[in-house]
Amino acid sequence: MDYKATLDYLFSQLPMFQRTGPAAYKNTLDNTFKLDELYGHPHRKYRTIHVAGTNGKGSVSHMLASVLQSAGYKTGLYTSPHLKDFRERIKIDGKMIPESAVVDWVSNFITNNNLWKIQPSFFELTVAMAFDYFAKEKVDVAIMEVGLGGRLDSTNIITPDLSIITNIGLDHTNLLGNTHEKIAAEKAGIIKTNVPVVVGTTQKETKAVFEQKAKKIGTPIYFADQDFEVAYSMLTVGGKQQLHIENKGNNVSQDLQLDLLGQYQHKNVPTVLKAVEELNKKGYQVDEDNLRNGLQSVIANTGLLGRWQVLGNNPLIVCDTGHNEDGIRAIVEQLENTAYKQLHFIFGTVADKDPGKVLALLPKQAIYYFVKADIARAMDAEELENRAKDFELKGEAYSSVNEAYETAKGCADKNDMIFVGGSTFVVAEVL
Repeated sequence: MDYKATLDYLFSQLPMFQRTGPAAYKNTLDNTFKLDELYGHPHRKYRTIHVAGTNGKGSVSHMLASVLQSAGYKTGLYTSPHLKDFRERIKIDGKMIPESAVVDWVSNFITNNNLWKIQPSFFELTVAMAFDYFAKEKVDVAIMEVGLGGRLDSTNIITPDLSIITNIGLDHTNLLGNTHEKIAAEKAGIIKTNVPVVVGTTQKETKAVFEQKAKKIGTPIYFADQDFEVAYSMLTVGGKQQLHIENKGNNVSQDLQLDLLGQYQHKNVPTVLKAVEELNKKGYQVDEDNLRNGLQSVIANTGLLGRWQVLGNNPLIVCDTGHNEDGIRAIVEQLENTAYKQLHFIFGTVADKDPGKVLALLPKQAIYYFVKADIARAMDAEELENRAKDFELKGEAYSSVNEAYETAKGCADKNDMIFVGGSTFVVAEVL
């Protein structure tokens, strides 16, 4: 097998949530446990940190990885989905797993599976690949981002040094439940006995869910926003965020720079700060210089893409992978604080979610370019255009993301803004 054939096997011959949606979701960890046993329990050979949440878990995972790398730890990072290259999912110190390693691992699995007879999903197999790769490369620590939910996620076989839950929003309600409390209960499935848990955002609907789970199994729980707060921020000449952070418990303030833009990162940074505090209690050695260097170099250290990423200027072009109700609300807030003459909004979504709540949040004065990403799950552009009319959003449907993007660039004045979002898959095609 070559790399192209390997990707064809992974993407086309295995059930894949990003492609087919809920049909690929497994309600059991049986396959994950079988794979873990067959590969010799690789995740037990290094320390781990587990990160779940509706929004922000990718940013928190990458920030924490950058900080740990700056502290000298050989750091594995597993995240999903990828935007441009499958190998984005599995990194060590910011470097993607080599194509040859992917080919060799999948070829080995296919050969062995003639005897094993396992029928894994795409996600189950890629998690097993990540666990094994990190063990072979002898990482010091691996940060494992939950794919969906928590309790039944394939990453949830680890016993980490720290569990992190960023926040809870109404996403994947057909699988996780239709209330904040039900979704929180699924995310709380990653909380384990004697493993401290940091919750990023205190929410009245979910606080008791997490506290009760932690109390039941006897593990300490901390709410990051009760200890740390980004009081205000400014943009530096170098294009980074200068964050003024208040430590409520110690009545101490500090200024840190972050190379990730977007005001929603103000919720994620306190989560990272509290996580580092707890990791140091567990024997990690991360000092203030490591923290500063890590936060101001997240993109350089980890290669994170798609978080309020500026693609061009004159006109300003920005993309962001925020796609659920809370994510879009944060994006709209950021747009309201951005200067432009006219907003051109390239927007697409998936068909297995009702777009109504998201469409209701979008700015009515924008010119919309409705698109269908090149995946089976994507909502038809014409259907999306018709749905948008109910919310007084005006625009046209386009046959492809690229056509919409080129049209928007041709129509936009140098003082305008082009925003690309609504779906991770739309952003992926632009990138």
